[in-house]
Amino acid sequence: MQTGTIQQSLSGFYDIVSDGQIHRTRARGNFRKRGIKPLVGDHVEFEDGYLLAINPRRNQLVRPLVANVDAAIVVTAACEPTFSSNLLDRQLIALEAQQISPIIFFSKVDLLADEDLMRLQRIADGYRRIGYPVYFNRQPFNKPDLADLKSRLANQVVTMMGQTGAGKSTLLNHLAPDLDLPTGEISQALKRGRHTTRKVTLLQVGTALIADTPGFSSYEDFTMTKEKLPQLFPEMRALAPQCKFRGCLHLKEPGCAVKTAVEHGKIMPSRYDNYVQFQELIKNQKPKY
Repeated sequence: MQTGTIQQSLSGFYDIVSDGQIHRTRARGNFRKRGIKPLVGDHVEFEDGYLLAINPRRNQLVRPLVANVDAAIVVTAACEPTFSSNLLDRQLIALEAQQISPIIFFSKVDLLADEDLMRLQRIADGYRRIGYPVYFNRQPFNKPDLADLKSRLANQVVTMMGQTGAGKSTLLNHLAPDLDLPTGEISQALKRGRHTTRKVTLLQVGTALIADTPGFSSYEDFTMTKEKLPQLFPEMRALAPQCKFRGCLHLKEPGCAVKTAVEHGKIMPSRYDNYVQFQELIKNQKPKY
């Protein structure tokens, strides 16, 4: 019996990396009978071309569909498509819920006019103050940033996340030029990117395994409860013990330290507005049976 990590899933075949070698396998039929789908990132046991067992997962993302992830690079377009703090915060809370370390990488900063650059620089600084690693540079793929990012990713399983057309494949090409991944131009008619990545694959980049994944045009992943949501905002989590009421949801409760922090500019208004909207979405969600 051999052990390894699923590097790629394609049409019922699973490529497993084990001791630097790639082994193509098929899953035994009993996985399907038990409703288990092997995922890229799964730690598995295999023999004679068959995948036999999947070890328990530490975490699992829905979009992209990948397991056992250490960190995620959230590639965020400064423009083309237009920057959305709401979309960024949706991705950040999905990662927080799975205990995956987010890294925010702003792409297309070089296309911003000076006024927009200053506005977005303040937003990037706001996310830095929360404690997120943020890459925001007028030269988005400069050598010092790329070297710093590579060292941050060393020996980890990493996923790329981001809107279609944000530049995930472009960033990967800069991190590992020998990959030569296809990249897509933004469709002017739709102002959306063309999907250039159609399958999930773990790519070797230095000592990291990085998943290049399909992009998306929206991100819905509100599986958490209304009580859990404030814990997924690190700046709110830190202030919660100072709230007057235990279990404060930071909405209409008196003596709320979070609302006070928003009023005093210590919490970004956009973050709080998005939080309120997410609470509303959770409240109005129809139960899934």
